[in-house]
Amino acid sequence: MIYTYHYHSPLGGITLSSNGTALTGLWFDGQKYFGDTLPKEYEEKSMPIFEQTVRWLDIYFSGKAPGFTPPLSMETTPFRKAVWEIMLSIPFGQTMTYGEIADKIAKQKGLTKMSAQAVGGAVGHNSISLIIPCHRVVGTNGSLTGYAGGIDKKVKLLTMEKADMTSFFIPKQGTAL
Repeated sequence: MIYTYHYHSPLGGITLSSNGTALTGLWFDGQKYFGDTLPKEYEEKSMPIFEQTVRWLDIYFSGKAPGFTPPLSMETTPFRKAVWEIMLSIPFGQTMTYGEIADKIAKQKGLTKMSAQAVGGAVGHNSISLIIPCHRVVGTNGSLTGYAGGIDKKVKLLTMEKADMTSFFIPKQGTAL
């Protein structure tokens, strides 16, 4: 059985999902790909994993790095999981480009090159937003494109984390605007 819980953040409602022991989803309400890993039937219920995740979110939204990660269950393809694990390594207040992630994946697979666009697809389908920090992934040229929660939330999250925003810009057109 999959369980859900609703959290009210300063940036809007967030829906959490769990298999009972680990977090399986975290989406801003209404974001692109919202609930893409949720089955048709699930139960809304308070549980220890949600209490732990709420503690993480409360610390995070206070502008601090939480210092722990709730148990996660990344229910996805091996490629997406590899990308998500790299995103987990991006420190609070820092960013990484799609190209840098592509280079890391290529090295892991023993390849000379990996498509940054393929990485972008994996980043965009991240089912555990915020905790797996897809908002910290930016374009090589400084473009703040590609956040399923919307560019406005990406800017607010990076600003809250006190990331250096001087070299970033919002594209005139792009994905997830």
